[in-house]
Amino acid sequence: MYFTKKFILFSIAFLIIFSLQAQTVTVKKESARIKNENTDGNEVLLDGIASDVNSSLIKFLKTYGKVKQSEGTIILSELTLNGKAYTTPVYALVKDKGQQSAAWLGIRSSEWSAEDVVKINTELEKILHEFGVKFYRDKIQVQIDETARAIQAVEKQQQRLINEGKTLTTKLEDNKREKIQLEKSLENNKLQNALLLKRIEKNKHDQDSITIAAEQIKKVTVMHKEKQQKVN
Repeated sequence: MYFTKKFILFSIAFLIIFSLQAQTVTVKKESARIKNENTDGNEVLLDGIASDVNSSLIKFLKTYGKVKQSEGTIILSELTLNGKAYTTPVYALVKDKGQQSAAWLGIRSSEWSAEDVVKINTELEKILHEFGVKFYRDKIQVQIDETARAIQAVEKQQQRLINEGKTLTTKLEDNKREKIQLEKSLENNKLQNALLLKRIEKNKHDQDSITIAAEQIKKVTVMHKEKQQKVN
């Protein structure tokens, strides 16, 4: 009963998860406060708590360069884009918006050459979009892994029940055969009981007959002895 309820709840949860529409990642222009200065950049709003988004963003940015975080600001240095290395840092932030979080990525234009600003901003917009897509895909992968484990658990339980059913069927067949043997034994017992009663009755009758015969023989013996005494 417990297993059935658990399986139904799992099925409902499974359907809910996979009936959700695919997430759409939208990157928009947004400024952020970096080193006490308003800095232009790009932002993506994600369904997730800030700590999860922050750790995911740091891990993601490490594929592009060296990452460190100081007082909430993520600094990406030694950036490599399209095979080209840059020494000027890129900045990132994660803003807590309750059940949602905003991941921001940008540069301080004053730290870059004019020819690199537009190109880098365009690339950072792509990188941020790529991060948003990866963040959702990773979350969905966690759900896929959970459902896969749940399916394995259900299949294991199903196989256990199948094996248990086979064992119970075998025991039932053994029980049927044992019942037949017991019924035969009981019938034989009844026959043996009736036979023994008859033999006991005959034995009593035979004992009575022998007792009578013994008494008769004793009487004859006495008669013979008396007759013997009378010989003179």
